Amino acid sequence: MKEVSVWKTKREVAAKYDALAGAYDTLYGEEQEAKVKSALGSFQLRESDLVLDAGCGTGLLFHHVEKHVDFIVGLDISRKLLERALCRSASSLKISLIRADADFLPFIDGIFDKVFAVTLLQNMPNVDVTLREVIRTSKKDALLIVTGLKKSYTKEMFLRLVRKAGLEILDVRTDGRLLGFVVVCRKKNRYK
Repeated sequence: MKEVSVWKTKREVAAKYDALAGAYDTLYGEEQEAKVKSALGSFQLRESDLVLDAGCGTGLLFHHVEKHVDFIVGLDISRKLLERALCRSASSLKISLIRADADFLPFIDGIFDKVFAVTLLQNMPNVDVTLREVIRTSKKDALLIVTGLKKSYTKEMFLRLVRKAGLEILDVRTDGRLLGFVVVCRKKNRYK
């Protein structure tokens, strides 16, 4: 994809979610909550965990993990969604929000213990680039939670994307009630 087209797509995605921000939780909150709960049923959070929520939207993940981890960083490209997330997280000293592009994460290598990319990948123009970035910023023993909408991917296609990125799939949740696939994975040994 040409660079001009990539940035055009990203601007369109940011504008779409800016326009939807006021209604986001009403439209998608129940589904997002279901994905998060499904994923959290696959592993344990640790008190020492540093968590990245890439594409955090309105911050629906925060209340599920805040009490169980050391710190959460919520990142999104949409300013209006981040404003909503700020309302949800304003009373917490454990949550920081950053407006940034998930393809260019402003973090050092290997810092996060858990990385969530819930309803992010289908909005990205090059999923391989996005996955490389979340992998780069995760520790060697980190868990990565990624989802893909069933209307955007078949199960086989989505799992192939995850494996191609160099991730080992630990659990796949495809509950018929979910509109997406929830995949819990970790780096393969080639990433240190």
